[in-house]
Amino acid sequence: MNWTDERVEMLKKLWADGLSASQIAAQLGGVSRNAVIGKVHRLNLPGRAKSGGQAKVRTKRPAATTPRAPNYASRTTTRSVGRSSGATALKADTEVVAYQHIDTRPVEDVVVPISRRLELVQLTEKTCKWPNGDPLQDDFHFCGNDSDESSPYCGYHAKLAFQPSSERKRSR
Repeated sequence: MNWTDERVEMLKKLWADGLSASQIAAQLGGVSRNAVIGKVHRLNLPGRAKSGGQAKVRTKRPAATTPRAPNYASRTTTRSVGRSSGATALKADTEVVAYQHIDTRPVEDVVVPISRRLELVQLTEKTCKWPNGDPLQDDFHFCGNDSDESSPYCGYHAKLAFQPSSERKRSR
């Protein structure tokens, strides 16, 4: 297929009207979407979206909260976002509102068990094997509290060691 002057003028008109490369290819007939995109690039036709400004970040914080109330933080961001239309990257101003839920737990929910301070040779199948301290120091010990048969740790240390994958992803 050759690009005749009439077809190029029709391409320019349809491009200016805001049709997609697929729609233009269908109207012209006998030409692929990729061929339309290539010709648009070779003709240096302008993009159809308004190009960018600077990114602005505004953060709103709630008033002081009690320790039991969940803490919510929101952030409104205005930024230029690249949008791909065929092979033509266009910029458009987009306002994005992101909310982040911060879960604060009451102090009463956290109960750290008192360690029995066992050494390695004192551990059994039913004792918590959570290490405390630096193994190269004299004060190194293991938790030693009672553990389930299915876990090497007591209930408290099992919650620390085995977090659901969704919580690990959120904390990053």
